[in-house]
Amino acid sequence: MSSDMIGAPTAQSAVADQKAGFPGRLPDGRPATIEVQNVSKWYGDKVAVSDLSFALGPGVTALLGPNGAGKSTTLKLLTGLLQPSRGQVRVLGQSPVNNPKLYQQMGLVPEQEGLYPFLSIRQFVELAARLHHVSNVREATDEALRIVELLDVADRPLGNCSKGMRQRAKIAQGLVHDPQILILDEPLTGADPRQRLAMMEYFTRLGNAGKTVLISSHILYEVERMGSNVLVLVQGKLAAEGDFHAIRALMDDRPRRVRVTCSDPRSVAAFLITVPGTRSVHVEEQAIIVETITPLEFHLAVPQAAQSAGAHLYGIEGLDEDLESVFRYLVN
Repeated sequence: MSSDMIGAPTAQSAVADQKAGFPGRLPDGRPATIEVQNVSKWYGDKVAVSDLSFALGPGVTALLGPNGAGKSTTLKLLTGLLQPSRGQVRVLGQSPVNNPKLYQQMGLVPEQEGLYPFLSIRQFVELAARLHHVSNVREATDEALRIVELLDVADRPLGNCSKGMRQRAKIAQGLVHDPQILILDEPLTGADPRQRLAMMEYFTRLGNAGKTVLISSHILYEVERMGSNVLVLVQGKLAAEGDFHAIRALMDDRPRRVRVTCSDPRSVAAFLITVPGTRSVHVEEQAIIVETITPLEFHLAVPQAAQSAGAHLYGIEGLDEDLESVFRYLVN
C-alpha cells in the first residue's frame, strides 16, 4: 500500500517509528500491516491489557479469549478509538489515533448496534461510503449489499430489520470502501447457518486476496474454517500467537487423544498398551481411545498392532488437534 493513499508520515514520526522498530516484519519476511509493541491499557486501577506485543499481516487472524480477556479493548486500540496507556500501535506503519486518512484503509464492524433506526439499509451503507470518500457511492453500496445479500431489501428501515439483517448491514458498511484492513467484532451474530457459511467464505477470500482480516469471535469451529492464525488473550495478556496447529504441537505436557477404529478393538488395544508413551487406553464397540505423549511413534505403531492382532484397521483420528482444544488448554 503506497504512502500516497494513506497519508505520508512526517519526517519526525518516521524517525520515531524507525527507532521503535516500525515498520516491522513477519517471520516469513513480509511487512506487517498491524504492529503492537509493549502495549498496556488501564482505567484507574483496572488493567484491561498488559504488555501486548504482536504483528499481523495479510490473511485471516482470529482474536480469541474468554469474556473480560481484553479483546474489545485491543480492537479499540487498533482502530484508534483508544490510546495506549503505554506502548505503541501502528497500522500500515502509522498511529491509528486521530488519523482520518488511515481510516479510509480500515473497515470496522463493531459488536455494538449503534444504528440509526430511521435510515434505510441503503442509506446507512451510503453514509459510510460518503464518509470514506468513495468515488462511486451508488456502485460501491450496491456491491456491498450484494455481498451480504441485502440488495433486495435495501430500502427497508433498519428499525424494522431482524438482528441478522442489521448485522449484515454493519458488515456492508465496513466493506463498502474496499479497505485494506478489516476488523470484525463478533460479525456473524444473528445470521442464519447459510448466511454464516457465505460470510465465512467471503472473509476467507479477502484474506487470500491479501487483505488483513482480524475477527474476534467465540464460535471456535467457525473461526477454524476461516484460517489457522490466532491471537489468544487471557486476563489481558497474550497467551499464544501463531498457527494453532503449531501451538498444539508445543503443548508437550498434555497427552494427545487418538481414536483408532478397527475390526477387533480389544485385541488391538492389548498391543497398543505396550507402545512407549501410551498413558491410557479405553475400548469402545468399534474403536479405541488412546492417550499418548508420543503421537508420532504411536501413529507408526498402530498398523503394526493391527497386523499383530489380525485385525482390519479402518482409521486413525486425532481428537484434540482442533482450535477448541487448544483454546481450552490455554485458557485453563
